[in-house]
Amino acid sequence: MAALSKNTGTGPQKTRRMQPIVAWRALQRLIADPEQTEQVFVIIRAMSGNALEKAFRRFRSTATGQRILAGKRDLVSVLQNRERLRQYDSATLAGSYLKFVETEQISADGLVEASQDEYAIENEDLRRFGERMRDQHDLWHVVTGYGRDTFGEACLLAFTYAQTRNRGIGIIALMGMYKLSREIGPGVRSAMWQAYRDGRKAAWLPEQDWETLLAEPLETVRQQLRVPPPQKYRAVFQDYQLAAG
Repeated sequence: MAALSKNTGTGPQKTRRMQPIVAWRALQRLIADPEQTEQVFVIIRAMSGNALEKAFRRFRSTATGQRILAGKRDLVSVLQNRERLRQYDSATLAGSYLKFVETEQISADGLVEASQDEYAIENEDLRRFGERMRDQHDLWHVVTGYGRDTFGEACLLAFTYAQTRNRGIGIIALMGMYKLSREIGPGVRSAMWQAYRDGRKAAWLPEQDWETLLAEPLETVRQQLRVPPPQKYRAVFQDYQLAAG
C-alpha cells in the first residue's frame, strides 16, 4: 500500500479514492478462508476513503489527543504487559480486559500481525493514531460487552461505524448483518441497530485515555463513556444458543 502524505494540516486534503475491486478480491479470499483475518483490514482500507485522516484531525484537536501524541504513547505495549495488568483489581477495566483476552486465548499481538501492512503510513502521528485505533479494539469489546463470537463482532462493527463513520467498517457490518440474519434470525437486525444507536450516543472512544482508564472500575468507565449494556445482543444470542443446544 502506498504511504500517505506527510501533510498533517487540518485543511482540505485530496480525497482518497475507494477501491471496490481490491475490496471484492479481499472479500472473496475471506469467504474462502475465514482465518485470513488480515483481509478484513484490506477491505476496510480499500473502502474507507479519508475516514482515518478525518478521525485523526478530530483526535489531534482534543487535549487528550495532543497529550497522547506528544508522549508518543504505544498502547499495544501497555496491553501486552500482562504482569502489570495482573496488579489491578479484577473489577477494573484492566482486570476485565485481562480476563477477556485470557479466556479468549488472544493477545494484542494478533491484531498487530493481521494489520501490519495496513499501517505503512509515512506520517508518524497519523500512523500512531491508526495503530492506536487498531490496538483498542479488544478494549471496546470489554467496555461494550459484545463478545468475540461472530454475532458480537458484527454488533461491535455497527457500534464502531457509528463512532468512526468509516465506510469500510460499515460495509463489513452490513455483510455480517445479512449473513447472520439468515443464520440466527431477524433479531440480529434489532441488536445491530441498538449497537449503532449506542455508538452514536456514547462518548467518542478513539480519543479516550485508555492507559488511565485501565485503573478505573469497569462499570465506572462504562458510565463515564455512556455505554449501556448490550441487552438485545445478549437476549438474541442466548435464545440462539438455547435453540442450537
